[in-house]
Amino acid sequence: MAAVAAAAASALRLLASSRHTLLSPFVGGPSSRRFFRGESPSDSQKDMLEIPLPPWEERTDEPIETKRARLLYESRKRGMLENCILLSLFAKENLHQMTERQLNLYDRLINEPSNDWDIYYWATEAKPAPEIFENDVMAMLRDFAKNKNKERRLRAPDLEYLFEKPS
Repeated sequence: MAAVAAAAASALRLLASSRHTLLSPFVGGPSSRRFFRGESPSDSQKDMLEIPLPPWEERTDEPIETKRARLLYESRKRGMLENCILLSLFAKENLHQMTERQLNLYDRLINEPSNDWDIYYWATEAKPAPEIFENDVMAMLRDFAKNKNKERRLRAPDLEYLFEKPS
């Protein structure tokens, strides 16, 4: 038992030193870090290793239909199942009618935060969203997340919807 405890303590020391080594080049670099990192209400996150992501940049020269297709794909391929389901169903229902401005707001919403839990907490109103994300797209997503029609939302939509004409 003592050997297991010693091995665990050694692993924790290694993790702590690795964290400092991995993150030290990025600490203090305002353009290399994302600041909307989520946290579970009961999780101290002392054991988390945050990997800095490149800053989000708006794609100004992207054709609108290409943007819709990319956002549809990115809505399906999330880091956590809850957002896969929520965002892919939201995208299926709303992307075809969004303006270019709304598409840009949605693009920023799903691609700037470095933690998917942030998006989920904001959409379900478990936590307030930062002011930069408080807009009509967030309102649409929150309304969609309420599921007022009591639809069964247990999985992402089948891929056949990609070939359907919007109604």
